[in-house]
Amino acid sequence: MSKSHLYPSKQTGFSLLEILISIVILAIGLLGLAALQTTSLKNNHSAQYRTTATVSAYDIIDRMRLNPNADYTLTLATTPSGTSLKDIDLVEWINNLANELPLGDGAIAINGEIVTVTVQWDDSRGTGGNDKQSFIVRTER
Repeated sequence: MSKSHLYPSKQTGFSLLEILISIVILAIGLLGLAALQTTSLKNNHSAQYRTTATVSAYDIIDRMRLNPNADYTLTLATTPSGTSLKDIDLVEWINNLANELPLGDGAIAINGEIVTVTVQWDDSRGTGGNDKQSFIVRTER
């Protein structure tokens, strides 16, 4: 008879404590993964708002270039009205900002041939985001 059969090993499998510790470590890892996914979604949503603001700013710049003789000056929190092409462009642009961005608003300043377009929105959902975010484009008319 061999010695291994005379003195059987006391450890024949995992103890309940080892299984409990491994479950706790796994749970902590899964919670970390869930937190990472949540942060990623917030940042992705914030990036989508910034992309929308960029596209909207360049949209009104293109509209201004198609109608070069009109004065597209607009301040924040102003609702344009009228029936001219300029007024229709501004109404559509402001409505587009309000529909696609949370609390979206815009302003246009013209100084000679330099046009400054500002798009503003609420980005409080973004990670570390301030309540008001803005995207500013300066270009030649």
